[in-house]
Amino acid sequence: MLSLEVMPPLMFGGLVVFLLIGFPVAFSLAAVGLFFGFLSIELGFFTAAYLGNLPLRVFGIMSNELLLSIPFFTLMGAILERCGLAEDLLEGTGQLFGKVPGGLAIAVILVGAVLGAITGTVAASVIAMGMISLPVMLRYGYDMRIATGVIAASGTIAQLIPPSLVLILLGDQLGKSVGDMYAGAIGPSLMQLALFIMFIAGVAILQPHRVPPLPPEALGPRGWPLYWRVAKGMVPSIVLIFLVLGTIFLGLATPTEAGAMGAVGALVLALINRRLTWSLLKQATQNTMRLTAMVIFILVGSTVFSLVFQGVDGSLWIEHLLSHLPGGQTGFLIFVNIFVFFLAFFLDFFEIVFIVVPLLAPAAAKLDINLVWFGVLLCVNLQTSFMHPPFGFALFYLRGVAPKTVLTKDIYLGAIPWVCIQLILVAIVILWPQSVTYWLDGGTGVDPSTVRIEIPMSDIPDNDAPVTFK
Repeated sequence: MLSLEVMPPLMFGGLVVFLLIGFPVAFSLAAVGLFFGFLSIELGFFTAAYLGNLPLRVFGIMSNELLLSIPFFTLMGAILERCGLAEDLLEGTGQLFGKVPGGLAIAVILVGAVLGAITGTVAASVIAMGMISLPVMLRYGYDMRIATGVIAASGTIAQLIPPSLVLILLGDQLGKSVGDMYAGAIGPSLMQLALFIMFIAGVAILQPHRVPPLPPEALGPRGWPLYWRVAKGMVPSIVLIFLVLGTIFLGLATPTEAGAMGAVGALVLALINRRLTWSLLKQATQNTMRLTAMVIFILVGSTVFSLVFQGVDGSLWIEHLLSHLPGGQTGFLIFVNIFVFFLAFFLDFFEIVFIVVPLLAPAAAKLDINLVWFGVLLCVNLQTSFMHPPFGFALFYLRGVAPKTVLTKDIYLGAIPWVCIQLILVAIVILWPQSVTYWLDGGTGVDPSTVRIEIPMSDIPDNDAPVTFK
């Protein structure tokens, strides 16, 4: 007869078997959860009334206002992907930096950061830059692996830089505000930009033939016409970034409200660029509907699994397993990041966030790890899932728009240095927690347990005093 102690590992193993078979994640989670739920009722581990919490949890997901920001940000990214903003940014910035070795690659990194800050989606950045910048870089002698690597890596910046969709989901799963997650990601985002630019600068110094400057005939007019061209692409982007992020950081809007303003801002930009058509709206809304439905289905499946998993003391099993690792906090963080890195070879970031993170969070809290720092660290790690085989979606997006002369082998080999840079960033965030926590609101600095409220006795009315009426 099965004992309670073996149920958690059996549930986890059953889920892994379903995923390896290739069954859809949402239905795998729900099927494993329900099977072990009914089995646990039969074995007496909990009563049927315990599963009565399931409708309440599903209703809690559907009524969660925070999750409403997902379709808003997705719609914003889907519109901006097609409204011509990326073209204006890339052409102007490419001309501005193109006269120096590595200038085109630096322009791609900077535009990737801006696009990430206004779309929050990898696909929009990689596809736009792959279609516009890759042919130009190859035409003027850029090394194929450098060109493909920098475009794919710059697209993944959208996963870390606010308003990243991953940070919204991590905040929801960790029970932390999205504003704190966004604020905590500022430092790592800036460090990632600096590391990427330093790598290109190093290549430009040591091997300038791999990242040559644009020839004089390819450079347009300099001076104010060029500056105006760059500003024309940058200023609308900066305004939209303020609408989305500035209002959240200033406390003027919730993430959901900011996402709604961002979606309206994207429509206005598409209208200004004369790209707002019924076809664009149809494609954008269809993409938004598909992604939102996928997220909700995975969330419902994961809540079925987690409810039963907690019912058989699975959270205690995971907590005991991970909180006794050698090395304390550092040992736990190293193990978790290695585990997540290799898990990302087979699972999408949605699946990792909804399946793995809820299991890791209690152990992290028990080890007194700041959960915002923990979430941002996982977000940095999850970036690599877009860059390494076999499910490197950034590489797939790039393969889809790259010329036939670009070999798939070169795309994969070109990604390796950038994955290493992202892993260096993971190590920096582990060793330097202040890179995340510095940007968080420190609060009042007052310990609530030390607060005492004293009322002078003379101010308390005497209930026994006679009451007189006039």
